[in-house]
Amino acid sequence: MADDFWVFGYGSLMWNPGFATIGTRPAVMHGVHRALCVHSHVYRGTPEKPGLVLGLDRGGCCRGVALQVAGGERDAVLGYLRDRELVTSVYREIWRKIRFSDGSEGKAVVYAVDREHAQYAGKLSDADIARIVLNGEGRSGRNIDYVANTVLHLRENGIFDPHLEAVMTALDAALAAAAFSA
Repeated sequence: MADDFWVFGYGSLMWNPGFATIGTRPAVMHGVHRALCVHSHVYRGTPEKPGLVLGLDRGGCCRGVALQVAGGERDAVLGYLRDRELVTSVYREIWRKIRFSDGSEGKAVVYAVDREHAQYAGKLSDADIARIVLNGEGRSGRNIDYVANTVLHLRENGIFDPHLEAVMTALDAALAAAAFSA
């Protein structure tokens, strides 16, 4: 329908949107990339012991999933997304062009990191990311489960993210070392 709209999922929205969709399509957004660059103080950590969650940071491109939402649900879904994604204002709501796998284009709402926000972690080493993720736990559970679920759903959607794969390798090594020393 003409009033339907798209939400671009690049992390947990792919596997836990929290709203009804009428369809999904693989999509790419240019000019941004997926990164574990946001200190989580609510969902996957606390202010005292933050976790790390994904943000769209500038540069590159990001493969993800476009979630189609019925136009009649626009206000409810945008309200839900704002409550979920803007809880600490570390993300900015923007509308950006996406390209579908068939070459057609659309416009989607997406939540990109605000680099000026105190929760912006910047670029961290895989080892630092693994250390933070292993210790993070918040309202939505353990940080490691968030990262593992995201990698699993990326793989299920045919998306290989070398950065997140390297982080998973570092997490697996840290868990194996902890089990070995126990």
